[in-house]
Amino acid sequence: MKLGFIGSGNMGSAIIGGIIKNNIVAPDDILVSDLSESALNKVKDEYGVNVTGSNKEAAKSDILFLCIKPQFLYNVIDEITSVVSENAVIVSIVAGQSIENIVKAFGKNIKLVRVMPNTPALVGSGMAALTPNENISESEVDMIVKIFNSFGRGEVVTETLMDAVTAVSGSSPAYVFMMIEAMADAAVAGGMPRNQAYIFAAQAVLGSAKMVLETGKHPGELKDMVCSPAGTTIEAVSVLEETGFRNSIIKAMKACMEKSKELGKN
Repeated sequence: MKLGFIGSGNMGSAIIGGIIKNNIVAPDDILVSDLSESALNKVKDEYGVNVTGSNKEAAKSDILFLCIKPQFLYNVIDEITSVVSENAVIVSIVAGQSIENIVKAFGKNIKLVRVMPNTPALVGSGMAALTPNENISESEVDMIVKIFNSFGRGEVVTETLMDAVTAVSGSSPAYVFMMIEAMADAAVAGGMPRNQAYIFAAQAVLGSAKMVLETGKHPGELKDMVCSPAGTTIEAVSVLEETGFRNSIIKAMKACMEKSKELGKN
């Protein structure tokens, strides 16, 4: 099985790294194209993959990953459509570009999976939503899910949920980073050195997320386990409720969804 990548930025590199680390295919079976020679040299040195300056060469693959910015997508499609095999699976991680628009740009029937990943993929803990079109077989979907599971977790969703996915996982690392920063600021105010405060805050968030995923318990139940009667935690929770913590998150995510819908229309 030959894999092609058009674009070798952070997300493309994260995908390549996960594939190689988990021995899904050998480095010699991966061909990467990019306009930047330095980017190609970097991915070649780091992962031992083959590189090329030709998008057409990379497109002659069994699975082709489009890891490019939206403004470049349709020019690239015009360039490669004639060489893409009818049996190839195309994986688009291009933000805001619908299955319908991508298929229309190719001008022929293609096997396409639209994916919304997120930046924690760079440290092997990504969350990706995958939507296949009707031409993809179950085994092909399983293979793409397996690839995204190699550097985090992949879940199949309907395309109508992509705006919600953008809010809940695509953009949400920014919200979490803000919360970690605020938690660390408070710890610094309490006398803790800043570098240590970031470690404590980040590890607490990491551990809390693992408890949700690994215990299967409702987040509310896990919260209640920490809140002892007349204790410190319930006092903090009371202030968070009073100042609209939950509602601010909900409002922010709704704004994110609306912006995602707006961008998808352009």
